Amino acid sequence: MAAAHSGDSPRHAGTAAAVPAAAGAAEPGAAPARSAVFVARRLTKTYRMGDVEVLALREVDLEIREGEFVVLLGPSGSGKSTLLNILGGLDVPTSGEAFWRDHDLARAGEQELTRYRRDHVGFVFQFYNLIPSLTVRENVALVTDIAPHPMPVDEAIDLVGLAPRGNHFPSQLSGGEQQRVAIARAIAKRPDVLLCDEPTGALDYGTGKVVLEVIARINAEFGTTAVVITHNAAIAGMADRILHLADGRVTRVETNARRLTPAELSW
Repeated sequence: MAAAHSGDSPRHAGTAAAVPAAAGAAEPGAAPARSAVFVARRLTKTYRMGDVEVLALREVDLEIREGEFVVLLGPSGSGKSTLLNILGGLDVPTSGEAFWRDHDLARAGEQELTRYRRDHVGFVFQFYNLIPSLTVRENVALVTDIAPHPMPVDEAIDLVGLAPRGNHFPSQLSGGEQQRVAIARAIAKRPDVLLCDEPTGALDYGTGKVVLEVIARINAEFGTTAVVITHNAAIAGMADRILHLADGRVTRVETNARRLTPAELSW
């Protein structure tokens, strides 16, 4: 889906937000079009550093559909992480609109954003953010204790292939294993969306592929919408669509005719 035009902006009636559906009607006999779960219009984010203003996002328009695997691709400083943080409710835009379904992320208060993150979003970061004094099982259980409808802890650990390591501490795991624990923690609450910020950035080639296989499996088996930030162009091959970012703008949108499996990727 190419970046949307300003004429497609959502309309407001009082405090209720009308979120536009994904563009494009299904052809006869084709599978129905998936609805848009993320919609952004003219999304802008400015940071102030002393007397200097840094424009991190510049009027970004986008739609991300339910169950899609989307890669945000661009160099450092292109606005990828800022965009992901706004979609995940970790930050708010300076101006513009950002919706997840009927959640107005741009105008939500901190309590609303906290509920949104808790109930709907799983995060995976480049650095694993595990608690060193807790075992694998205990790290994952931290999320299941606060989620409304979590999966069993051992099921989440088994999904990432770490069932034999459930009683190990992070210091007893490799980097790839720690990242898989972070993914287990993210998916244990059964999130609607999985947001991954450079999930393979700190890993070697072989281990990175294992982590990508886990993310692809969650997207395929659970229909979880996955958005992955990377500067590694090879990873774009496993996405439904690739949003290229530069200088705070979405400069190009690509659609893959066929998604590659992680095993088919090389870099």
